[in-house]
Amino acid sequence: MARRAHALPAKRPLALSAVYRLLEPGPVVLLTTAYRGRPNVMTQSWHTMMEFEPPLVGCVVSEANHSFEALIRTRECVISIPTVELAQAVVGCGNTSGRTLEKFTAFGLTAQPATRVAAPRIAECRADLECRVIDARLQSRYNFFVLQVLAAWYRPPREPLRTLHHRGRGEFMIAGPTRRLPSRAK
Repeated sequence: MARRAHALPAKRPLALSAVYRLLEPGPVVLLTTAYRGRPNVMTQSWHTMMEFEPPLVGCVVSEANHSFEALIRTRECVISIPTVELAQAVVGCGNTSGRTLEKFTAFGLTAQPATRVAAPRIAECRADLECRVIDARLQSRYNFFVLQVLAAWYRPPREPLRTLHHRGRGEFMIAGPTRRLPSRAK
């Protein structure tokens, strides 16, 4: 039976700058690019699924990021999905710039060749999505790119997938148990 509203604590105002902490879009990912023969990796948490088939992903890459120019020029990237075991590398990649640091070496990540794009996959990540930019019309206004996944790679788990979810200001939530509920979705 549902709880009655009068038994719940009163809601309080929330600062608009904290709204994103309620709607975080999904696991933190590592986005790789390669430009002028130099691979780079950045941490990203501003992304969303847009379509099932073909898989389309929307993402925001700030023009302040070193990866932005590579994504604009090459129109391709790899989205790699790390697990909680890579938390230090994820935070390190997010707190440094590829302009001044070769992040793969600095954070112990192994670049692997992709099959459909020049950007590398990351060996230590559970999954990799090779992507091409198919729509950048919102890039100049919102730094928003629509990516089509061209190839996907996944390492079957020995244990449940435990991904990191950024909640802002250095706070992360770790994905936990999975529950199955009735659904008509595929």
